Amino acid sequence: MLAAGIIFGISLLGIIALFAVKQWELSHERVLIPSLRRRADIRALQVKDLAYAARKDLAKLPPQIILITRVIIHEAALGFAALARLLERQAHRLADTVSHKRGFERRETRSEFLKKVAEHKNSSE
Repeated sequence: MLAAGIIFGISLLGIIALFAVKQWELSHERVLIPSLRRRADIRALQVKDLAYAARKDLAKLPPQIILITRVIIHEAALGFAALARLLERQAHRLADTVSHKRGFERRETRSEFLKKVAEHKNSSE
């Protein structure tokens, strides 16, 4: 924001200086540095022509930008999916390493209540 303010201030001072020089030229009926003025006018016309050409080129850009953006988003999504898969595998590996039940095998429950519930469930099916 500071840089934008500085650039704006310099630009404003430049425009004021140009108007002051023009006012001085009109009041004294003289042109300051005519050779520089001619070269500056030629350069200004060249910049104007380049701006018109750039406008035509920029009109072609939006479809290309959309295509490039789509490809970038697609690649980012694939990269994120690969990262998620890697993190999932690593999380499972970490859980297996930390867990005290590494070789988990299902055993019969010791609870009488759960045994009765399981028997009732199996008999009703």
